[in-house]
Amino acid sequence: MSSARDNILKRLRARPCEAEAAPKKLSPKYGWSQQEKIAHLTHQMQSVRTEVHRVGENHWVNWLNSELPKRKLTRILTGNGSEGRALKENAKHPLQVKSYLSNIEQFKSELFNDIDAGITTTRGGIADTGSLIIWPDENEPRLLSLVPPVHIALLKADKIYESLAQAVEIQDWKQDIPSNVLLVSGPSKTADIQQTLAFGIHGPKQLIVLILE
Repeated sequence: MSSARDNILKRLRARPCEAEAAPKKLSPKYGWSQQEKIAHLTHQMQSVRTEVHRVGENHWVNWLNSELPKRKLTRILTGNGSEGRALKENAKHPLQVKSYLSNIEQFKSELFNDIDAGITTTRGGIADTGSLIIWPDENEPRLLSLVPPVHIALLKADKIYESLAQAVEIQDWKQDIPSNVLLVSGPSKTADIQQTLAFGIHGPKQLIVLILE
């Protein structure tokens, strides 16, 4: 066995190493306008049961105050950034808004049993695949978008990119990319059980995206 391994390694070492040219700077793939990017992203996300709404950038809290009670989603969990603070300050009855606690052990039971929806911001959106870029950090940990049965994501219209490559280039990910970046295209789903598609098995069963314009 060792002889065969040595022979393989010997042949590999004998092969000349050719340096590859550095890739050219990525450029926009399609040249879509902002409205076209919104349309493509919306179509792709709706095709996998994502609910998408376009709202004014300063009116998303009003939308939540109006729409969530109709859906019996009143126990809301937010992050600790500016959006979370804005919702806490402006939420109206019957919404009950709570902020994510840094120590999960302090509210694990409440997180898994007493929260109807988690609200997060996004780093951006990808039009050609219909995906959200989720960028977990200390203000919005991964569990905020993973555990609640409904995930509500805030997406700024001017942060929708044509492709993942374009997002990586324009946002210069190499400078501050975290250890965990998520691409979310729809609610959690699996067909592992008897090849029957089921939602909400490994995460939220419903995804609501608010595009802020």
